[in-house]
Amino acid sequence: MARVPSQTEDEASLAIRAAWLHFIGGLTQGQVAERLGVSSVKAHRLITRATQIGAVKVSIEGDVAECVRLEVELSARYGLDYCEVVPDIELHEAPLRELGAAGAAFLRREIEAHPNSVIGIGNGRTLSAVVSELRREAAPGVRFVSLLGGLTRNYAANPFDVMHRLAEKTHGQAWTMPVPFFANTADDRRVLLAQRGVQEVLDLAGEAKMLLVGIGAVGTSANLVAAHVLEREEIEAAAAEGAVGELLGHFFAADGRVVATGLSARALSPALDSLHGRRVVAVAGGADKTDALAAVLNGGILKGLVTVEQTARALVERAERVDAQARPTRRAGALKVVK
Repeated sequence: MARVPSQTEDEASLAIRAAWLHFIGGLTQGQVAERLGVSSVKAHRLITRATQIGAVKVSIEGDVAECVRLEVELSARYGLDYCEVVPDIELHEAPLRELGAAGAAFLRREIEAHPNSVIGIGNGRTLSAVVSELRREAAPGVRFVSLLGGLTRNYAANPFDVMHRLAEKTHGQAWTMPVPFFANTADDRRVLLAQRGVQEVLDLAGEAKMLLVGIGAVGTSANLVAAHVLEREEIEAAAAEGAVGELLGHFFAADGRVVATGLSARALSPALDSLHGRRVVAVAGGADKTDALAAVLNGGILKGLVTVEQTARALVERAERVDAQARPTRRAGALKVVK
């Protein structure tokens, strides 16, 4: 006996039909409503739903000249193998929509190009937005592995965890690290890392050819504090030691120097030395991330960057100011030698 489609399935089918008529057929929403025998409000809702469930794929051809110029400048200055700068929709603190869409497109291309690869994944609001924008597409051969612990201070699940949603959308395998991002003490970290299950995840993370990460700001408004991963006093202590940016639990000063904070000794994530020479790609942007992103870029860890135009321009202008401040010192030193 044939299975009768459920009401939800019928609604989804109608939504896809409405989207096809609108985007492919070129009909207005009013014409779609008339064709399907529904109200204009209903037609609008159907088209919106088709977009939300990933049935609508938008492709825009052409480059934005200013964004391309910024990509070239950032790549040359920081030795990036890959840089993508996307236009801002509007000027705001957290451009999650733009970064989510651009990051999802990048991740999809990586999956298609390397269908049997191991991909390391960080967490946080931005990567959560990336996974939300990622369309459902089977990639059973890809193994996603978490690069850090996914529990908060009270051992609840991190609200920005992305691993389970990645597995659901791609039908790939997702390996999570069932420990907190930061252990309570350095001794606790050693005990947790000695657990076989945790070590197996770290070993798999070591096989990842590409690592997709976020960048954390260092301050009381940082996501690490908002997500109850750290206490306010802990992040303030890191800032007092000169930390400006954070990458997978490792902290960087403004000039890119690694800051050996007490937090770094407790981070349950790959050692910093293990990241050198690997393809580490960050998806980050926003006014509150500019200083942090500049610090990590100066550290030379990143090989790729996906960001927004406002942040890219701020990074270039910041670097030019640093260069301008350094030039008089170099000239004065040269004159002194000649004399």
